[in-house]
Amino acid sequence: MNKFMGRPDLKPTHPNDTKPGLNKIVVTTAHYGNQEMIMEKDVPIRMRDGITIYVNVFRPNKPGKFPVVMSMDPYNKDGLPPYETFRQVWPTVGTIVTSLFAPFESPDPGFWVPNDYILIKIATRGSSNSEGDLYPWTKTETEDYYEVIEWAGVQAWSDGNVGLNGVSYLAMTQWRVAAMSPPHLKAIIPWEGTSDLYREWYFHGGIPETAFSADFEKLQHTRWPNNNIEEMVAAQKEHPLLDEHWEKREVKLSDIKVPMLVCASWSTHGLHSRGTFEGFKQASSEEKWLVVHGRKEWETYYLRESLELQKEFFDYFLKGIENDWRETPRVRYEVREKFYKGHIRSANEWPIAHTQYSELYLNGEEASLQQTPVQSETKLTYNAEPGQTENNEVKFTFTADEDIELTGHMKLKLWVSSEDTDDMDIFVGIKKYDKRGNEVYLPDFNHLENGQVSNGWLRVSHRELDTERSTPYQPVLKHKRLLKLNKGEIVPVEIEILPASIFLSSGESLVLVIKGSEIIIEDLAAGAASRGYGHKETVNQGMHSIYTGGKYDSFLLVPVIPTKD
Repeated sequence: MNKFMGRPDLKPTHPNDTKPGLNKIVVTTAHYGNQEMIMEKDVPIRMRDGITIYVNVFRPNKPGKFPVVMSMDPYNKDGLPPYETFRQVWPTVGTIVTSLFAPFESPDPGFWVPNDYILIKIATRGSSNSEGDLYPWTKTETEDYYEVIEWAGVQAWSDGNVGLNGVSYLAMTQWRVAAMSPPHLKAIIPWEGTSDLYREWYFHGGIPETAFSADFEKLQHTRWPNNNIEEMVAAQKEHPLLDEHWEKREVKLSDIKVPMLVCASWSTHGLHSRGTFEGFKQASSEEKWLVVHGRKEWETYYLRESLELQKEFFDYFLKGIENDWRETPRVRYEVREKFYKGHIRSANEWPIAHTQYSELYLNGEEASLQQTPVQSETKLTYNAEPGQTENNEVKFTFTADEDIELTGHMKLKLWVSSEDTDDMDIFVGIKKYDKRGNEVYLPDFNHLENGQVSNGWLRVSHRELDTERSTPYQPVLKHKRLLKLNKGEIVPVEIEILPASIFLSSGESLVLVIKGSEIIIEDLAAGAASRGYGHKETVNQGMHSIYTGGKYDSFLLVPVIPTKD
């Protein structure tokens, strides 16, 4: 009998009916019907400092040794799938189908155990029933992960091969522990995970993020009200520059050597996009693959197509099955055309080697982007005060006269000044418009549906470049000191615009938007939690000025991918 046929005669087990210790359960899976398996609930693992971490272990109901897939987070190792609850406040999370035993953002035992893997769900210290204090992304948390990996590698049911898998926080913890090279760790699947907390989460171009960060912290306090949880939002206020507080949470991505299948997206700008690309780019792993989508985060992770890709990778590196995995293109990415429409292309590396970076110069007189330098100097002003609706932005348009693919990093060089204050917060958006002049919306952060192509941010006092890390197409800021403006002082700035991919047909347009506040305004229903990032603590006052043409060589650098002959 086919092991995947399922058993309709068996009564499914509800997670609430399981008890600490050994449980023989029946899981109604999304793909294989009812499946018998073993769940060991609340398995205690004693850490080096005496703290006990608790894990849940799901394994096949048969003798043998199997490879282990695990994930670690503070969300609730025993949590039921929350997606239906999410839909009440975030109605656009997408179609997500899992078993009842799949916690938030985690691998689903309903898929992995029938395929002869053991699945382990780890509760970080200070979460669920694990002892200790919850201090996210610290050395202590990472060392715990290392210990659990090594514990799992020598259990009687383990064949000694451990892989890591999971989304968001569950990817962020992977970067850190993989850099420590646990001996039993053989492969990882970081699926959309920030790798630089300062630049990608808590500060965008030096501007503090004030919506998602607060929601994340509130969630932890609500879920674990009796536990000691680090106050990261307070720390954000106390540490506005990239100092020791942030440096001790940095991960040296070049220390990662393990095989990796990395999933990045064009649609989690403001959180995961940049860091996932950096994780892939900077890791020293010789065996690494990148897949990039432009759709919804969790929906994409749980798609059967995605699960089979993950399984094929782990079958090769954890089970040693020769399945032609090595013939998989090293980079596969979706070139977005419009909402949930695009086409897949492949490359050998990231960034793509044959990218032709092209300057589109800002023409202030015509509000256009042009391929040749602009001769006449122009000064443009906009009202940067929060909440303004009149004269609150400037736009520049480039209309394609042939089909063009833009994939990779963009950069905006800009000459700016302020008459009214000694600092400026600049928000940059890249949008697509169709041939009729209508904006083409795209999936965006946490499933906003009126999203744009890409984003960039800069607090001008943070403009000092890290010249060792910056490239001609990707400026990297030091964030070590403040360079305040003198009244009327005109300065050049370079703004990193996050990786994106967009296809323009002849007659379609790319539009650059520059503002002093959020470009996509959330229309929140009463009582709904924010689905996006926010920046409520800007330094803006009065008018901002932009200078183009002549000695003010303001330009947008775009990554053109040549068409194949």
